[in-house]
Amino acid sequence: MTVNTVDFLATVPLFRSLAATEVAAFSQLVREKSYPKGSVILFEDDPGDSLFVVRSGRVKVVLVAEDGREVILGILGVGEHFGELSLIDDQPRSAHVVAMEDSSLLVLRREDFKRRVEQNPAVAWALLIELSHRLRRADDKIGSLVLLDVPGRIARVLVDAATEAGSELLDKPLTHQTIANVIGASRETVSRAMRDFVEAGWITTERRRIRLTDRAALEKRSQQRL
Repeated sequence: MTVNTVDFLATVPLFRSLAATEVAAFSQLVREKSYPKGSVILFEDDPGDSLFVVRSGRVKVVLVAEDGREVILGILGVGEHFGELSLIDDQPRSAHVVAMEDSSLLVLRREDFKRRVEQNPAVAWALLIELSHRLRRADDKIGSLVLLDVPGRIARVLVDAATEAGSELLDKPLTHQTIANVIGASRETVSRAMRDFVEAGWITTERRRIRLTDRAALEKRSQQRL
């Protein structure tokens, strides 16, 4: 057990509502693994036997169509996790997970998690709360894809990214292709919309970084339904 791991887990939504002694117990069960940029962490249909928590870097959760098209279901950063469904149903993975940059992950095996749940039901309740949050976010994303046009979806992605970063400056690369894969559009369509946003004074771009200069306008655009 290291103090750093305990302190880190205490900031992760899945664990932060637990007592300090419970967090310390989990810190003894996780193991850390490193993945270079571009490496596949999980393949769709792999056995689901572990939960992963991003300690450093970023990963993307993706589906790949038969023609090679990639659809990004989510981009996860430090403190976020994936694979939590496998802690419950022990079913195969539902998507690929790929490292977008050099990343370090904490891995918790299903068997170890199950033992902690049996000893402390509060752990199960914490997982249920996190699953409900994930489901609500999924509902919001589905609603955006159905009810918004492409510029509206892009505005939603930018506002959400700024909210998660806690800053108007999106320092992590968010390429036009990545945005296109998130919202189900072509890169060319995204590029045109982003140029329109720049001309309108809503965003500025420099060295692959995006700054929201008129967040209110972007939020309004993200609420204009078809």
